[in-house]
Amino acid sequence: MSFLNFKDKTFVVFGLANKKSVAASIAKVLEDEGAHIIHVVRSEARVPAAQKLFPKSSVFICDVEDEDNIIRVKEEIAAVTQGKIAGIVHSIAFANYSEGMKPFHETLKKDFLQAINISCFSLISICNHFKELLEDNASVVTISISTTKMAAENYGYMGPVKAALESSLCFLAKSFSSFSSIRFNAVCPGLLKTSASAGIPGYIDSYLYAEKATLRKKALATEEAAHVAAFLLSNRSSGMNGQCLVVDAGMGMNYFDANIIADTLR
Repeated sequence: MSFLNFKDKTFVVFGLANKKSVAASIAKVLEDEGAHIIHVVRSEARVPAAQKLFPKSSVFICDVEDEDNIIRVKEEIAAVTQGKIAGIVHSIAFANYSEGMKPFHETLKKDFLQAINISCFSLISICNHFKELLEDNASVVTISISTTKMAAENYGYMGPVKAALESSLCFLAKSFSSFSSIRFNAVCPGLLKTSASAGIPGYIDSYLYAEKATLRKKALATEEAAHVAAFLLSNRSSGMNGQCLVVDAGMGMNYFDANIIADTLR
C-alpha cells in the first residue's frame, strides 16, 4: 500500500483549463497514485484538453456561475459513479480584469459579486449538492493564495474574495461535522506560473519579485502545491480540518532580504 492509499479511490476535480492548471497538476499526482479522476471543466472548449491530458478520465461540463449547472453535473456524475467519492478538488477562480486594474476603492460591484460567486460561493454550493456522493471521511481541498492580508495592488479585489474562501472552510467544516467526518482545507501557494495568472495585470513582475524573495531563489513549481493538495486529500491528513497550508518556499518570511533591500535603495 502506498503512503497516500489512493488506489481505486475516486476524486472529482473542478477547474482544469490546460496542462499548466493547478487542477491538472493535482489530478496527475492523484492518477499516478492509482486514483480514478472525474474532471469538471468550465466549457465545451476545455473538454479536448482534459481528454488529451487524462484519457482515462470522464469529463463533465459545468459553469459554476449558474448554480443550476452544479445541480445538473452532480446528477450526471451520480449516474455514472460506482461507490462514493473520496474527495473534491475546487480549483476555480475568476476576476474580470477586462477594463484594466482599478484602485481597490473603485472596484465595480458587479465584478466583485461575480468573483465571489465563482471563486467562493461555488465551493459552498458544490459541497452542498455533492454531499450525498461523498464518503463519510472524504476530503475537500480548495486553492487560495499565500496571504490574504497583504494588499497586492495587481491582485485587487481577489484578495478579499480569497479571504472569504478561506473563512468558508471553517464554516463548512463546522456544518458538515453534524452528519459526517468530511474535512475542508486549502492549499495556499505563492506565485505560480499558470495560464490563469498570466491574465493578471503586472503579474510577471510580481512573479519575478517573488522568485527573488524566495529563500532558495527559485520560484515555486505548481507540482509542489499539487503534492500538498494530495496530502490534504489523503487520510494521512485526517487530523487537519479548516486549515490553510501555505506553500511558498519561504517567500513570506523573506521580504527584508538584503539583496532586495539593496536593489530597492539604489
